[in-house]
Amino acid sequence: IKVGVKFVKNKSQTSALQQSVEQAIRQYLVDLDGETPCSLFDTVIAEIEYPLIQTVLNHCNNNQSKTATYLGINRGTLRKKLKQYQIEH
Repeated sequence: IKVGVKFVKNKSQTSALQQSVEQAIRQYLVDLDGETPCSLFDTVIAEIEYPLIQTVLNHCNNNQSKTATYLGINRGTLRKKLKQYQIEH
């Protein structure tokens, strides 16, 4: 188990972040108005990944090593994602 990772057992233990994501996904599904989503997992990950990286990078004052550590990824992966999402650093 990694430090900082919390496994949720019931609704009363759900974090604010989990609740926000759940609410956003529910609304997205409602907005589809009966249409079947395509590649929902990939869509959600892409929508979350960009602001996650941007926010942590800003928090770490554009320090890529520190940002990668916060995210739990290596610096090479971070650099690939910065390029993928065209995030200025």
